[in-house]
Amino acid sequence: MTVERLSKNNKISRKGPVVLLIMDGVGFGKYEDGDAFKAAHTEHLDTLFATSPWTRLKAHGTAVGLPSDADMGNSEVGHNAMGCGRVFAQGAKLVATSIETGAMFEGETWKRLIGNVKSTGGTLHFLGLLSDGNVHSHIQNLRDMILRAKSDGVRRVRVHALLDGRDVDPTSALEYFDPFTEFLEELSSDGTFDAKIASGGGRMQITMDRYNANWKMVELGWKTHVLGQGRQFASAHEAIETLRKETGAIDQDLPPFVIAENGRPIGTVEDGDSFILFNFRGDRALEITKAFEADELSEFDRVRHPKIEYAGMMEYDGDLHVPRQYLVAPPAIDRTMAEYLCATGIRQFSISETQKFGHVTYFFNGNKSGYFDRSLEEYVEIPSDTVPFEERPWMKCAEIADRVIKEIESGNWDFIKMNFPNGDMVGHTGVYEAVICSMEALDLQIGRIKAAVEKAGGVLVITADHGNADDMFEHKKDGTLSKNADGSPKAKTSHSLNPVPCIIFDPCYGGEYSKKLATGLGISSIATTCIELLGYTAPLDYDPCIIMWN
Repeated sequence: MTVERLSKNNKISRKGPVVLLIMDGVGFGKYEDGDAFKAAHTEHLDTLFATSPWTRLKAHGTAVGLPSDADMGNSEVGHNAMGCGRVFAQGAKLVATSIETGAMFEGETWKRLIGNVKSTGGTLHFLGLLSDGNVHSHIQNLRDMILRAKSDGVRRVRVHALLDGRDVDPTSALEYFDPFTEFLEELSSDGTFDAKIASGGGRMQITMDRYNANWKMVELGWKTHVLGQGRQFASAHEAIETLRKETGAIDQDLPPFVIAENGRPIGTVEDGDSFILFNFRGDRALEITKAFEADELSEFDRVRHPKIEYAGMMEYDGDLHVPRQYLVAPPAIDRTMAEYLCATGIRQFSISETQKFGHVTYFFNGNKSGYFDRSLEEYVEIPSDTVPFEERPWMKCAEIADRVIKEIESGNWDFIKMNFPNGDMVGHTGVYEAVICSMEALDLQIGRIKAAVEKAGGVLVITADHGNADDMFEHKKDGTLSKNADGSPKAKTSHSLNPVPCIIFDPCYGGEYSKKLATGLGISSIATTCIELLGYTAPLDYDPCIIMWN
């Protein structure tokens, strides 16, 4: 569908660009304990809060298309919402609905994968994140699919279970693995069905790389899940307990393991098998999918490439149609902000480092790869470090700011959007002091960008896609701090349910709008707000503007 050119709104005119600055993973904490954003020294942001209009925006649950307000937001759905100006039902909700209604199991892909192993006598494999974080996957979806597979006549199932510890408690793996193992044992007790966990490892060690940042993770995942190569254990429980004692690592960083019986791995992938990647979020699913689907793979030596029926939970890239087969269709996001701006001739520059480059481009553009109009757009990726984020918490803040300032000064762009990943990526490490450092590094660069926007006569819109750095300690239901055995606060590595800021820094303000911004809105209102600050009227079905015009 071709979008129409936006019409002028005659409300505002600025000579400089509108700059959308996304502080990934930065919200307003519910608790002072563990709020690294509040604890950090952020004089530039403090000044902005004291002198510029600002408000709080919803960035989780139904405000970003998730099933309920108990669901934390994430970078994927957050950037979708900001980029398309409306709320679409997202992966978690679509998958849950498809399973509840039975639509998934009536689909051609499910029938093909089940029929394949029934005819070949092969194994049905499942790979994904074993938790209820509901950001990349949900364990209940896996349970439901295994139950249906048994009902449909599948005889053997193997689960390749990745440890989370990022979207859930950092050391909660056994709370998922132990009951799930019992579930599989009970299903297998009648002698007609054989279901077991076959391999695993921490999500930040194997399999779930993104944006081509570290293909060694994918190679290690391939060796673990497909070839059955690696350190062997009798059970997942034994593996997790042993590796924790040996490494001291939290779940997301545990090394890979292979389950074996009599020295032989129990779940290698062979010709004639079927394989489902049950993660529904796309960014960390694309590389392992390529490893399964590519005829030729240059990134690493697969050793062997089994002939199987492979499917993803969803279509992870709508433009490239990856994977070839999927169980649930993704949201059909159309008429995004970037598409409208291109149709109107607005020049756009987008930038982040590798960790969030796809978010400020692919996800922001409605899960679409590439440019809408190459003559009007430029995307820049600053390569991320490969060291642990807590060891370099400033990440590539300065390099991103250097380039943004250069582009502001060039006068080549009407709209600049950028993402600073610090709050989210360092927040996921659970290292409170490192997150404080990351916030202070972020603030320094915001100060530099603010000065450049002021000099150019532009407008700076500062917001976030969800919370994380604002909620670094676990709290009990009564609000009291959870503590470790030694009395130290228990680290939290997942996103928060907290609202996020929206600050409008407009140094050329001339009374065009109220300095009191709208309340009760979600981050989907960012699109309309940016369009109207650019001097145009947003599409009628976009969510309301945060600015109230005089």
